[in-house]
Amino acid sequence: MSRLAIPKTYKLFIGGKFPRSESGRTTEVSSPAGEFIANVAKASRKDARDAVVAARSAWAGWSGASAYNRGQVLYRVAEMLEGRLDQFVAEIVESTGVKAADARSEVTAAIDCLVWHAGWTDKFAQVHGGANPVAGPFFNLSVPESTGVVALVAPSVAGSSLLGLVSSIAPALTTGNVVVVLASELAPCAAMTFAEVLATSDVPGGVVNILTGAIAEVTPWLASHADINAIDLTGAAREIAVECERAAAETLMRVVRPGTFGPTESAFNRIAAFVETKTVWHTKSLA
Repeated sequence: MSRLAIPKTYKLFIGGKFPRSESGRTTEVSSPAGEFIANVAKASRKDARDAVVAARSAWAGWSGASAYNRGQVLYRVAEMLEGRLDQFVAEIVESTGVKAADARSEVTAAIDCLVWHAGWTDKFAQVHGGANPVAGPFFNLSVPESTGVVALVAPSVAGSSLLGLVSSIAPALTTGNVVVVLASELAPCAAMTFAEVLATSDVPGGVVNILTGAIAEVTPWLASHADINAIDLTGAAREIAVECERAAAETLMRVVRPGTFGPTESAFNRIAAFVETKTVWHTKSLA
């Protein structure tokens, strides 16, 4: 007997839970052929504020965890993503129209991205920090620490509905930051399914918060939020980015401009973009 399919409704991911937008708004997502795929929540200003509150609450625990533990958690996310590889391939093909082989390459690249960053969690400080030569009976050490709450605008270019999201999130998480990320506006479905992976892995609630909606609407709210420490505008259009840079200057928020990194780039400097360097002086023993 035939039955009606149940279209999926994608919600937001805030504080480890899946709430609807407080505004009640949704956006229809269609295939390249114009066929309806799903309804996706359209985040409001209050949703963005709630995500920042959840992220700030999670920061102490995540940044205070050992670097080795954070690496284990990121590796577990990669494991969970690989276990659902075929599902993500099918979802990307349906929503973007790319070939299955290209979608599979994107998902495997996202898995590799997570593994690569998992390996850096307990090595980054050794490369980015170090002992500094000083004149006098002192030790002078540079120690990288997390910036805090980082807002991210994931790219909305072809071949990045999942990989662009992961490439944005992973560098910030590596050093103990927590994130509020605005998913691809054109193809948000894979991002919200990735939220299901996060929810069923070892990532503490609030460490990653994913919003869907209009980039032009939500990004300026994030850029002007006084409790956000840094913002990555990689996925924002230039005119939006300029407006956001002005807003971010009001709170001395750190800004990563569009074009600084490729939309799916994994690089040491991308991890370094979200750290503060603490300098420690210690007296040498004269005994």
